[in-house]
Amino acid sequence: MPLDLLVIFPKPKIDCMNYWLIKSDPETYSFERMKKEKKTNWDGVHNYAARNHLKAMKKGDLSFFYESMNGEPSIVGIVKVAKEHYQDPTTTESWVWVDFEYVEEVKKPVTLKEVKGNKKLAAMALVRISRLSVQPVTKEEWDEVIAMSK
Repeated sequence: MPLDLLVIFPKPKIDCMNYWLIKSDPETYSFERMKKEKKTNWDGVHNYAARNHLKAMKKGDLSFFYESMNGEPSIVGIVKVAKEHYQDPTTTESWVWVDFEYVEEVKKPVTLKEVKGNKKLAAMALVRISRLSVQPVTKEEWDEVIAMSK
């Protein structure tokens, strides 16, 4: 493309970020603890689908932090990938860890019941494959949950 056309029609910015949802029981690792520590490695994932999602994460990707057993299961905060996957040092198998860092607490937790009740989120992995501990989230799902949290 000639240079003068690039000035008139600049390349559009493409959102290359991926979005995720990670789950934890507060007894194992709470969002309150994440807020205090600011950064942690995500370990203990021994499910192949969840492991593959960890491997697909890129530095800077955002993730919802979902607490599965704290009163009513809810999305309570946002974290981001600080370090991409690396070998789990406690095993010789193909399990991996990812480092996350704290971003923010959502203004209003979004409960599983609210997610399931929203028709725009009917295809979300949290609704379809609720037991999976690491899940992809589409940009549209991300935006809808963010709107619900305000």
